[in-house]
Amino acid sequence: MTHAAPGQVAERPEDVETAGTIQAARQEAIDHRWWVLGILSLLMGFASISTDLYLPAMPAMGQALGASPGLVEWTVSGYLIGFSFGQLFWGPVSDRHGRRLPVALGLVLFILGSAGCAVAGSGATLIGWRILQAAGASAGVVLSRAMVRDLYAGHRAVQMLSTLITVMAIAPLLGPIVGGQILLLGGWRAIFWTLVGVGMLTLAAVPSLPETLAPAYRNHEPLTRALLRYGELLKQPRLLGYAGAGGFFYGGMFAYVAGTPFAYITYHHVPARLYGLLFALGIVGIMATNTVNSRLAARVGGDRLLVLGAIQAALSGLLVAGAAWTGQGGLWGLVVPLFLFASTTGFIVANSIAGALNGFPERAGAVSALVGAMQYGSGILGSGLVGAFADGTPWPMGWVIALSGVGSLLCTRLVHARPGKTTSAPRHTLS
Repeated sequence: MTHAAPGQVAERPEDVETAGTIQAARQEAIDHRWWVLGILSLLMGFASISTDLYLPAMPAMGQALGASPGLVEWTVSGYLIGFSFGQLFWGPVSDRHGRRLPVALGLVLFILGSAGCAVAGSGATLIGWRILQAAGASAGVVLSRAMVRDLYAGHRAVQMLSTLITVMAIAPLLGPIVGGQILLLGGWRAIFWTLVGVGMLTLAAVPSLPETLAPAYRNHEPLTRALLRYGELLKQPRLLGYAGAGGFFYGGMFAYVAGTPFAYITYHHVPARLYGLLFALGIVGIMATNTVNSRLAARVGGDRLLVLGAIQAALSGLLVAGAAWTGQGGLWGLVVPLFLFASTTGFIVANSIAGALNGFPERAGAVSALVGAMQYGSGILGSGLVGAFADGTPWPMGWVIALSGVGSLLCTRLVHARPGKTTSAPRHTLS
């Protein structure tokens, strides 16, 4: 029997055991900090790795498969479809069964999908395999964010997410460059076989991660009921504000991902092997702003940094549209405002995710999944619109990015709305 001092509530043995489990998981993460950080960063980077590596090969893929540029751009949209719906599935599954098992199952699907892409014989088949590949990759992305929230709260969660995003930015920084070299040496199919290898190595490393969701905090309601609860989350204005700010921005970022290979390589005649260097400029900006965000989060506040980032996204997006429409400044007239737009990732992504997760710590998996699905769902729309309106110029990419930046800024107004009621008790977290 546990005794308490007068005026105190006695701790139940199961509460003490759960707190000990959480502390043990955090201590394990601290003891193997760089290893755990590396794996979580890799898992968060699967969305980027799966696309950025083959960006320089998109024109060559279209020629080899007899597919139009618009159809090849839809391989990005197809990936985002699988990625969005996959997150909605993995979130509740992880809240019920823990984090590590769903990550492992997702990696198996990713490996199968990547192998299918490598042997695809048509553009339509490639899109189908990309959907499966994305459904698997989404498990690692959504659950790595949830694992951070299992262990940290408040500005500390923002700092950790910013650190992870900074580290994982190495992948898209090097992805197009490495992809261009693989394309040169082995052709575009070799790029997808490389992804198979990355997936297998990551799968082998998963057992070394700590399980961050204690059994006492798992949601044992039926999966169908858990999926229906997404409707309850969508009634929360602040959650919609965070998800919308990140979602609109992702729409612009994936318009950037789908549109720049043709804007740079086809329209401005940049050699494919040099495309990665231009793409890397944006990644450097992302890493820089994530570093700044991590250092300012405690002092300035995540919500304020989110708004400042959205203002920059709106203004730079309008500059992109102007450059794409007029052609003013040629290649660099487009590259510079795109750099400014991409750089706002450091202020928008981590703060929007952490803000949403902090409101519902007891359902971190589901909230992470919902926010991610809305973000990448907007990416489907953004990249899809670029493909649908492709006319051989950067203009379709430009106006999509401009609308995305303005939409992100408007959504930040909801962040200051009064939060809705929640029925779950707050969960013990570590700061």
